[in-house]
Amino acid sequence: MKGRQEDGQRESFIRALEGKKIPILTLDNKWYRLLTQEGREQVSELEQQLNQLLKQQGKLNNEVKDIKRLKKRLMGEIVSAMDEAGQDTDSEKSQKLEQNKKLVEECNERLDQYQDELLDLPKEIDAANFQLMLATMDCCYDIMQENLTDIRETEQWISEIRVELKKRLVKKQEMELRNHAIYSYMHDVFGAEVIDIFDMQYNSQEDPGQT
Repeated sequence: MKGRQEDGQRESFIRALEGKKIPILTLDNKWYRLLTQEGREQVSELEQQLNQLLKQQGKLNNEVKDIKRLKKRLMGEIVSAMDEAGQDTDSEKSQKLEQNKKLVEECNERLDQYQDELLDLPKEIDAANFQLMLATMDCCYDIMQENLTDIRETEQWISEIRVELKKRLVKKQEMELRNHAIYSYMHDVFGAEVIDIFDMQYNSQEDPGQT
């Protein structure tokens, strides 16, 4: 019964989050402080999947930048070579021109491939991040439930201790009053001189190391 209730709450939670932008958890320092070591171990596989996708995205973005720089340089060389083509029939320069054109085509093919991958990656990252968030929520609620149990047990212990403390305080006060009454009576009956002797003997027995 409890499992069905939790599943229902999870589905409601998922529906409530549909269409909402969720921050990338593994890029948030607060997320790392949120979970215990045990919690991190429970979500480690999802964490690694998300980080791998982010790493792949970063690598592709760098590749695209490098290819664009290379393409720009090649295009510059091609333009220069074409300007010189009418004045020089050097076969070596012609070969270089054709080689650069071929490299530009290869750059375009790789750019198309990488950009297609980059179009798909954000959706994959969001999906992986969403799954990690759900797993994180499960871990957090487990931690909170455990803490709540400990809090209630501690509250009960404190309540019991308070009652016991009050009883002991009352008993302590009663014993102090009783001692005071006994001492006063003995002082009145036996006199100060006898009581002083009694005090000395009593204190000596109470603390054998006292001189």
